[in-house]
Amino acid sequence: MTGIRFRTLSSLSDVEKSAWDAVANPPGDAYDPFLSWDFLQALEESGSATTQTGWQSVHLIAEDEAGALVGALPGYAKSHSYGEYVFDHAWADAWERAGGRYYPKLLSAVPFTPVTGRRLLSPDASIREGLVKAAMSITEQNGLPVWSMNFPAADDREMTEGLGLLHRVDRQYIWENAGYQTYDDFLGDLASRKRKALKKERAAANADIEIVGLTGDDLRPEHWDVFFACYQDTGVRKWGAPYLNRAFFDLIHQRMADRVWLVLAKQDGRYIAAALNFIGSDALYGRYWGRLADTPFLHFELCYHQAIDFAIEHGLSRVEAGAQGEHKLARGYRPRAVHSVHYIPDEGFRRAVADYLDYERGAVLADIEAQQAELPFKTSS
Repeated sequence: MTGIRFRTLSSLSDVEKSAWDAVANPPGDAYDPFLSWDFLQALEESGSATTQTGWQSVHLIAEDEAGALVGALPGYAKSHSYGEYVFDHAWADAWERAGGRYYPKLLSAVPFTPVTGRRLLSPDASIREGLVKAAMSITEQNGLPVWSMNFPAADDREMTEGLGLLHRVDRQYIWENAGYQTYDDFLGDLASRKRKALKKERAAANADIEIVGLTGDDLRPEHWDVFFACYQDTGVRKWGAPYLNRAFFDLIHQRMADRVWLVLAKQDGRYIAAALNFIGSDALYGRYWGRLADTPFLHFELCYHQAIDFAIEHGLSRVEAGAQGEHKLARGYRPRAVHSVHYIPDEGFRRAVADYLDYERGAVLADIEAQQAELPFKTSS
């Protein structure tokens, strides 16, 4: 690649927003809110993803001879394995028991966001391959045990084939729009018993509850107050401490309000629950949920049913409701494979991890196939 230079940035603030967005979300490609400068830089500026929290920015960029940005790969030197949703704690334990030092490691991903998307940000295949090789070189030159690229789109995953990276498979549950015009159209695709169960569930969730969905200029600071209180409750119960702080959501409100859909539930005049979604050009991404009062079925209503309503109304092809959650199957969310790729320079460690991933991959794919039988859709006779 004559004239192309690769280098790293210690902060996204070191590159112009317009230059980053031109490669992250180029015209003609599906818009991914999580790759935008607004989102990624907000993680840094708010202090949510910084060296102090274990996310040291190592964004890899490619520049042409004139110094123009022509490619990028978001990246971080991690001092732990939290907030990734691709779990390698057992790898870290094995490497350190063998006398190695697992952290820092190199990660290419969107912090706290298990959403499949572009990672090698360039329309030029040679530059994308160059980004992969540059990340591998950084890993080797700095004596790092692993470089991981989490939740890459298929094209990016295929770009790494033949370069010595290991392939890992997990699953998520994704609702897919089969051209529905209404929620009742979706229900019509379900078996009678399942359809009745969801109708009953939604009726129970909405009893004595007012549900409001807000985006853009309709969002106010008081709505974010409610959401953040709910988010903190979930964080404390699940992770011990929430990953994101209030400053991050303030920045998102300032920069991306039209890409946010916040669903709030009110009971007896008081907000009691909230679910935050981000809006892509072809998908709704469910991200965070929390509640201040325990109400039956409200989680399912705010996070899954309301999301389906929104996707149908806005002609979106799918709802990605985040990691884990087999309970999503009964709500029409299908199990789908998601991926990560990993470069491990040490031959012995690479061989051991490869053996494990071969076994794990087969088990995950078999489980995905088995879960198809648990879906609520009608079966062909």
